[in-house]
Amino acid sequence: MTTKENYPTRERPRSFPLTSTILVLSILISSGLVGCGPSSTDLEAVDYAPLPGDDWKVSTPADQRLDPMLVAEFYHNAAELETLYGLLVIKNGHLVAEKYFNEGSVEQKARLQSATKSVTSALVGIALDQGCLSSVEQRMLDFFPEVAGQITDPRKEQITIQDMLQMRAGFPWEETHPALWEGLLSGRYVPLIEEFPLVTDPGTEFHYSNLTSNWIGIIVDRACGTNLKSYAQENLFLPIDVEVGDWGTDWDGHNNGCGDLHATARDMAKFGLLYLDEGEYDGKQVISAEWVHDSLQTYSEDAWDNVGRFRDIGYGYHWWSARAGEHRVNFAWGHGGQLIVLVDELDVVVVTTADPFYLQHDGQSWKHEKATISLVADFIASLPSE
Repeated sequence: MTTKENYPTRERPRSFPLTSTILVLSILISSGLVGCGPSSTDLEAVDYAPLPGDDWKVSTPADQRLDPMLVAEFYHNAAELETLYGLLVIKNGHLVAEKYFNEGSVEQKARLQSATKSVTSALVGIALDQGCLSSVEQRMLDFFPEVAGQITDPRKEQITIQDMLQMRAGFPWEETHPALWEGLLSGRYVPLIEEFPLVTDPGTEFHYSNLTSNWIGIIVDRACGTNLKSYAQENLFLPIDVEVGDWGTDWDGHNNGCGDLHATARDMAKFGLLYLDEGEYDGKQVISAEWVHDSLQTYSEDAWDNVGRFRDIGYGYHWWSARAGEHRVNFAWGHGGQLIVLVDELDVVVVTTADPFYLQHDGQSWKHEKATISLVADFIASLPSE
């Protein structure tokens, strides 16, 4: 430990008048040479005006009571990210800011990765509204008779659709063991209901599981008598004027409930706005308001570690929840930084698309994903309450 006696002696610095010091600091701050962020001149030069198009009502942040300088700083910081593709801000139902970076474009149909799970959840709600499904209390194995008789763990007989939506069915996260990961990549999912062990009793603890979402997708397939994409096209995408791209399938032709849906950032924002507006789009009730409400509750507290200024991250029905500053948010979250973030109290939706880092799950991909999440969390935390 260094003691006071061991400090090296230095010549006493020359003092300057206080007024001179203040003058120098003022010049440095105004020129942007010191400070924590971009100068006002830098921010005024940022262009985030929405691109031409007739699929959204367009406005400006100022007209929708959103601070233009906060939005400009958001987009200024976004330009520094190497893997961000698209960034949209919707306020009061209007597209107020939009820009594409790196490989992104307005036409690009991004791989949504696990943000697809929130779409799968929506289709469960629609299936309940239409009577294909009778209740979230229905048992998982009722829809898989080919494996029901092979089950050796009786706890699996108790798993409900609700447990699955909440990620509380008890199945493990596939990234925790190579054999589980290989099973996820196999494309043959129904036999894994028996083969994969439970790590906790159903309904007791949160365990993120991609296979659970795939099985939910198959349940909707079988209950409604059509594949997931066709069902979604008729009952979700067309009613909200969305044109999706590819949606990956397993070996049996079931669309993957856990991921692989492709959509533009603008169409992702329409899906987010649908939830912000309690399931209504253009005067049509596409999903029941009750389902939207139930989906956005937090059933598992501390489901994930804090990411940047997203704190207290929880989980609902295939939707995440968190706090960012003073605001509670819900969000669809996909690997690489695919986000649909809802700030209900401010009537705001934020969408990001990014490099999906397909099948790359390592420190490098997480570094970039975390940077995108932190960017969005910082922006939302900066917004004043209304």
